[in-house]
Amino acid sequence: MGKPEFLSVLFSNVFLLGISFIICLFLFDIVKRRKKCSRFPKGPKGVPFLGNILQIDFSKPQVTFYQLTKTFGNIFSLQYFWSKIVVLNGFEVMKEALIDRSEDIADRPRFPLFEKVGYTSDSRGLVLVRYGSSWKEQRRFTLSTLRNFGMGKKSLEERVTEEAHCLCSEFRSQKGHPFDSCFRIRNAVSNVICSIAFGDRFEYDDSKFQRLLRLFDAAMKAESGLLAQILNEVPWLMNISWLVDRVLQPEYDLIAFLKEMVSEHKKSWNPNYIRDFIDAYLLEIEKVNDKGSSFNEANLLMTTYDLFSAGTETTSTTLRWALLYMLLYPDVQSKVHEEIDRVIGRERKPAMGDVLGMPYTNAVIHEIQRSGDIIPLAVPHMTYRDMEFQGQFIPKGTTIITNLSSVLKDKQVWEKPLQFYPKHFLNENGKFVKREAFMPFSAGRRVCLGEQLARMELFLFFTTLLQQFTFEIPSDQPRPREDPLYAFTLSPYPYDVCAVARV
Repeated sequence: MGKPEFLSVLFSNVFLLGISFIICLFLFDIVKRRKKCSRFPKGPKGVPFLGNILQIDFSKPQVTFYQLTKTFGNIFSLQYFWSKIVVLNGFEVMKEALIDRSEDIADRPRFPLFEKVGYTSDSRGLVLVRYGSSWKEQRRFTLSTLRNFGMGKKSLEERVTEEAHCLCSEFRSQKGHPFDSCFRIRNAVSNVICSIAFGDRFEYDDSKFQRLLRLFDAAMKAESGLLAQILNEVPWLMNISWLVDRVLQPEYDLIAFLKEMVSEHKKSWNPNYIRDFIDAYLLEIEKVNDKGSSFNEANLLMTTYDLFSAGTETTSTTLRWALLYMLLYPDVQSKVHEEIDRVIGRERKPAMGDVLGMPYTNAVIHEIQRSGDIIPLAVPHMTYRDMEFQGQFIPKGTTIITNLSSVLKDKQVWEKPLQFYPKHFLNENGKFVKREAFMPFSAGRRVCLGEQLARMELFLFFTTLLQQFTFEIPSDQPRPREDPLYAFTLSPYPYDVCAVARV
């Protein structure tokens, strides 16, 4: 056989092999995407291999989901590569799923990406742990320990009050000049959880801690992006180290910091003198002394990470929304000032006992949480068992996205869902009313375990700041943007504020 004939045969064989490979891929894709039941929730048609992933705007996924409800209703399915996902929307659907059928969707899906930083089957912390005995052990222990360190007690209230006044001192040092409050607020809020988790607080000008807070920003932005979704759905891509590092480098740095904190605690640990959460966890490890237990040093690391991140991000972001709304709605700020002056005065420190006597301020705080919509999609759930739900069938192991944004902005529930409107939480007599559709902390078995602490922080920080300052838009700057920036949480775009002392 001559060379031309050989090349022709070789090319033909390679071509046929390529065609066969593509056909096999398409058949594999069809098999992987085949629905198990005709009653599985309907959804938009996807493209081969990728599914619907290119149809989702990952800079504002809650908006994409809202558009899809117009076609497919409040329960629809999506496909990320070969994974089927069900998205739940609207108050009535969410109420049944999270409260009435709480255990049915109490599980968590696997996140291969996070296993790279330590979230494994034996150490999944508090947030990503699968539903079962380990979840119950970790949650029960954490709630008990937080109570022992002051959650719901006066001692923790005093810590929050003191930190709020430290934050006021920082604001006062700006002497009414424009400044960005973001990192000062995060330092103050994180110092509350740090005093519980680490036994100490950080100075606001601590450069190492400032860097860590910035790493949290970078980590959340990277983890909520399209590349992170792809890596979780196509795990073999994680063999490409530079792709993984692009998403997880901030996580690696944060875990290194926490390892150092745990190492320092172990050196000075005394079982007869428990200083903080890490000490209490080390004591629990010693008590259990069982290799099969969920109490181990790896889980200590992941649980502390969850406490620190959850205890910092959501509350500090809510307070940033609070100041922004006070800038944008000065009439609301004036009414809050009036109520604070009447109930608390200018000298006495605000206390949690003041909540019942301050319905308007309480309504404003709740409306900040509702309108700010801090965690629009929450952490994904997974069905714990096969589930018949509103005439549709969702099999065990299906990832569930609870679109909390669709509840907080449900047009069937709220009078002005897309506006900042504190009267949502006031009746005709001006009394505070808690609305059933108010779910910023989610609900059911996976409800945020720090909800009580967050409520305390929001009230004490907000009232202390408003007691001492009037917040104004800098005269040489435009009106700040009210639309949000998405990076798992919805946060305000950066803005400057003038904190004018109320003499």
